[in-house]
Amino acid sequence: MSRHRWAAAAVVLFGLAATDPAHARSFDIPAGPLGEVAARLGAQAGITIAITDPDIAARRSPGVRGDLPVRAALDRALRGTGAEAIFYDRTTVRLVRSRAVPKRPPLQKAAPPKAPAVQVDPTDIVVTASKQNVPLDRFPGSAKIVGLDPDWLARSAPAGTAAIAAVLPTLNATNLGRGRNKIYVRGIADSSFNGPTQATVGQYLGDVRLSYNAPDPDLNLYDLDRVEVLAGPQGTLYGAGSIGGIVRLVPNGPDSGSAYASASLGVSATRFGGVGGDVAAMVNLPLAQGRMGLRAVVYGAREAGYIDDPGRKRRDINSGHNFGQRLIWRIDDVAGWTVDVGGVYQRIRADDGQYLLRGEPPLERRNSLSQPFRNEYHLAYVTARRPMGGGELVSTSSVTRQDLSTVFDATGDDAAAAPRRFEEQNDITFWSHETRLSGGSAKTPWIAGLAAIHNVSRVSRWLGPPDAPEQITGVRNRQLEFALFGQATLPVTPSLHLTMGGRLSMSRGAGRLVGEGAGPEETSRRREQFAATVALDWRLGPSLSIYWHYQGGFRAGGFAVAPAGSATDSQEFLNDELGQVELGVRWRDKDRDRLSVRAALFSVDWNNIQADLVDEAGLPYTANIGNGRIYGLDGEIQWRATPSLTVTAAAFLNQSFLYDVPPEFGEPTKNTLPNIPDDGVRVGVEWRTRLARNIELAVDGSFRGFGKSNLGVGPLLDVSQGNYGVVGIGARLGFRRFGLSLDISNLGDTRANSFAFGNPFGLAGRNQITPVRPRTIRLGIDARF
Repeated sequence: MSRHRWAAAAVVLFGLAATDPAHARSFDIPAGPLGEVAARLGAQAGITIAITDPDIAARRSPGVRGDLPVRAALDRALRGTGAEAIFYDRTTVRLVRSRAVPKRPPLQKAAPPKAPAVQVDPTDIVVTASKQNVPLDRFPGSAKIVGLDPDWLARSAPAGTAAIAAVLPTLNATNLGRGRNKIYVRGIADSSFNGPTQATVGQYLGDVRLSYNAPDPDLNLYDLDRVEVLAGPQGTLYGAGSIGGIVRLVPNGPDSGSAYASASLGVSATRFGGVGGDVAAMVNLPLAQGRMGLRAVVYGAREAGYIDDPGRKRRDINSGHNFGQRLIWRIDDVAGWTVDVGGVYQRIRADDGQYLLRGEPPLERRNSLSQPFRNEYHLAYVTARRPMGGGELVSTSSVTRQDLSTVFDATGDDAAAAPRRFEEQNDITFWSHETRLSGGSAKTPWIAGLAAIHNVSRVSRWLGPPDAPEQITGVRNRQLEFALFGQATLPVTPSLHLTMGGRLSMSRGAGRLVGEGAGPEETSRRREQFAATVALDWRLGPSLSIYWHYQGGFRAGGFAVAPAGSATDSQEFLNDELGQVELGVRWRDKDRDRLSVRAALFSVDWNNIQADLVDEAGLPYTANIGNGRIYGLDGEIQWRATPSLTVTAAAFLNQSFLYDVPPEFGEPTKNTLPNIPDDGVRVGVEWRTRLARNIELAVDGSFRGFGKSNLGVGPLLDVSQGNYGVVGIGARLGFRRFGLSLDISNLGDTRANSFAFGNPFGLAGRNQITPVRPRTIRLGIDARF
C-alpha cells in the first residue's frame, strides 16, 4: 500500500472526530470508612483504587455526590482523611498517608471554574516495570504505558497481544496463529520460526515471568489494569531473554473492601467466514474485611475461520478456540508482608493453519490432512512484598508448564504422493525466582537484587504416514542461571541525573538429542556474562527533557538438531549479545497538558544472532546467522484537542543490515534482518461525550500501517511480506451499569500478505501467504455488578 494511501486513510479518521463539551461522571457515595468509599468510587468510575494501610481504610470519609471528573471526586472523598492519592496511570490509584499537610491558604475570590478533565499529570504516572517506581517523565528510556480502560477491555480483551499491538506500532509479531507467534519490540527480530532459542522479548504478568523459550502465550487481557512496554535490551534488570525489551501485563489486584463483579459478551461475524463469540467474567470477593481478598477471571472465545478446503469439502477450516482463567488470592499485613498467591490456566486450539498459496482461488487452500495446533499453559506463583525502611522488599517465585503440539502436512507439492504427517511436541517446564530491594526518591531511585531461573524443554518429533508416523530425532535442553543485579541514579547537577547499573549472570546449559537412535551423551557448557546500563537524564525545563541511554543484553546458547545434509546429527548455537545506544527527547504542554511529544533515535549492534530456521527438507533447526546492525527512529504525539477529543499518532523507521553471514546461508539478495518492517505508523482518534445523565457515548477509530519486511535469511527465505494498512472503528454506548458496543476491524477489507509462512514443508515453493483477517464485525454487551 502506498504512503499516499496511508495518509489518505489517516485523514479519513481525523474527519470522524468532532468536539463536544467536557464530560464528568455521576457519583452518589455516602459518608463512611474511606475503604468502603474508595471501593464504591472505583466501581462507579471504572478505576482501581488500592489501600494497603488498614488505618487509612478505617478513617472517616465525607463521601462524594454530584457530577464530577474522577480526580475531583477523589479529592472530595479524601477531605479530612489525612490521605492522598498517587496515580500510577489513568485508571490505577493508590491511597497513602499524606506526605505533607499544606498550610491553609488565605481566602481568595473564587476563580472561574476550569473545564473538567480526566487526564492524569504525567509526573504522577509511574513506570512500575522499572522495578523502582520511576515517574514516566524521569525514566531515561523508551517506555510505553497503555492504561486499559474497563470499557475498552470489554471490547478488545479477547484479541490478546494483537489488541496491544494495534495501539503500539513498535510492537510487532509473526502471524502463524494465536499461541504460536513470536513478538518483537522496535525491530529486534531474530527469525520467523519457533525453536529452542530464547525469546527476544521478556513477557511478565505483574512481577512473574511468563516464559523462557516458548512462543507468546497470548493471554486474554480481561480485567488487566495496564500494559507496560520497555524497549530493549533490558539486560540489567531483567537478564537474558530481554534483548528486544519487555512486555509487562499488570493485573488488577483483589480488593478486600467490597464485593463486586463484571462480565462481557460478544458475537462476531467475519466476511467470507463463520460466526465467532467471546465471553468473560470477573468476581472480586473480600474474604476478611480489609485483610484478605480473592479475584477470579474466567474467559472463553471462538474465533471464526475464513479459509475453505474444497479438496476435503470443508469450510472455515482455520477456526480456533481458547479458554482460560486467572486467580489472585491476596493476604494483607502478614507480619508486615502483603502476599499474593496466583495462578493462570489457558488452552488455545486451532483447527488448521491460516495460510494460503499464491495462484489458488481467494481464501481457499487444498491439503491432504488437517494441521491442528494446541498450546496449553499453566502458571502458579507467590509474590510477597513489604516496606523496609524507606524502600520496598519484593520476592517472587513461580513455576510454568507449557505444552505445545503442532501438526504439518508434509506431503509436498506432488498431488499423487502418499500423504505424510509431521508432528512436533514441545514440553517446557520453567522455574523462576527474584528477590529485590528498592528505595530512594523519585529523582534518585536505587535497586539491588538476585534472580534464578531453571528451564527444561524437550522437543519430540514424528514424521511419516498419517496413521503411523515414526519418531525422528528431537532435542532436550536444560538451562540454569543465577544472577546478581543493581542499579542506582545519582544527581550530577539539579537538572542532570546519572543512572548506572549492571547484572552479573552465571549460567550452565546442557543438551542432548532425544528420540530414535539418540544417545545418552549430554553436551554441557558454563558461561558468565555481564550486562551494563548507563544513562543520563537532563531536564531542560518543566516541559522538556533529553536522555541518553546505553543498554546491553544477551541470550544463552543451546543445543539443536543439525539441518539436513550436515555431517553430524546435532550442533550447538552460541550466545548472542546486543548493545543499544539511544538518544531521546520528551516535551509536553505542562501548563494546559494538552500536547505531548516523544521521539528517540537508536542504534543497535547485535553479534552472533541466534535464529530458528527451516532446512531444505522442511525440518526446523537452529544456528547463528551472523552479525547485525539496526538504526531507527520512533516517536509519538498525543493531542487532547478538547476534554472530549484525543488524537494520537505514532510511527517508526528502521534500517537493518546483516553481515558476516556464514557461507552455508549463501549470499542474501537483501542484506536485512528478518521480519523487521522498514516503517510503521498508527493514527488514532477517540471522542467521548455525555448524552444524558448516566449515558455516555465513546467513538474511536484507528489506522495502522505495516511496512515491507523479509521472511528470513538465505535464498529459501528471501520472500517479501507486509506493506499494507488496515482501518478499524468502534463505538460504545455506556449506561450506569452496562454498555453496548459495536466494533469493525479491517473496515476496508484489506487483502495483503501479513506473513509469508504457514507450512515449513512448502517453503521451497516460495508461494505461501497469510492473509489479513477479512472484515469482522463484533456486537458486545458488558456489565458491572
